Amino acid sequence: MRATIEVSGLRKRYGGTTALDGMTFTVPPGRVTGFVGPNGAGKSTTMRVILGLDAADEGHALVGGRPYRSLRDPLRHVGALLDAGALQPSRTGRDHLLWLAHSQGLGARRVDEVIEQAGLTPAARRRAGGYSLGMRQRLGIAASLLGDPPMLLLDEPVNGLDPEGIVWIRGLLRALAAEGRAVLVSSHLMSELADTADHLVVAGRGRVVADVGVAELIARASRGRVALRSAEPSRAMAALSAAGAEVSADDRGALTVSGLPSEHVVAVLNANAVPFHEVSAHRVTLEAAYMELTRDAVEYRGAAR
Repeated sequence: MRATIEVSGLRKRYGGTTALDGMTFTVPPGRVTGFVGPNGAGKSTTMRVILGLDAADEGHALVGGRPYRSLRDPLRHVGALLDAGALQPSRTGRDHLLWLAHSQGLGARRVDEVIEQAGLTPAARRRAGGYSLGMRQRLGIAASLLGDPPMLLLDEPVNGLDPEGIVWIRGLLRALAAEGRAVLVSSHLMSELADTADHLVVAGRGRVVADVGVAELIARASRGRVALRSAEPSRAMAALSAAGAEVSADDRGALTVSGLPSEHVVAVLNANAVPFHEVSAHRVTLEAAYMELTRDAVEYRGAAR
């Protein structure tokens, strides 16, 4: 079985609401793919269709070239975390994992391995109903790893984790991809995906808005602009504007220059005797690039005060 998740032409309606409108993308092995988009973009529905929890009206979703429902011992093929609260609260964390393991023909040794991997050993024999949100997340991640699967789907895996847990999950996801697994991570936290994902599938209104590498998206959104810091920002703006550049300033006095390459910016400043102490390529954050890309796909927008 090849470790690839394939989504092709998914369409899904709930009454008069279109949840998926031709959703299509592929998650190849060997990289972490971030799955992002505004609320209502269709991310959760897509993941449920991949895992056979919902049926699409049109299109198909395959894991390793096969529908999830056709898999025997599916946890050996696909690990998933959709809802960390989906557990029997009266069971201990270890018993919850043992129950899942036995359903897949896995033994107690594997359960203890994933408990240790998820950092849950001290709490393994406590009732899961008393776990904090972060501990439930760790238990859900441990469950997704039980079958040592070549493909993983994780929905908001850092939700509720403390700083140590966030660092741990970053390293875990990168390590899993480096082992040749296909890793799909749905998240609203662009700062986390910037440090974890290699590639992004951006969804909006039930379809793919962009299917792009993280570095490429940031470079595209940065548009060759130049960041400038000067002790005399007003003079710098005037000189650069006169040379044909577009210049904007933030509330800390840093300037962003469009329309001139960095070497021309330096030449203009020197020619006008304008002091400066930094000229560098302007690099937007992944969050800013994402916000620009999905501006027209946001369905639920709060009002400003």
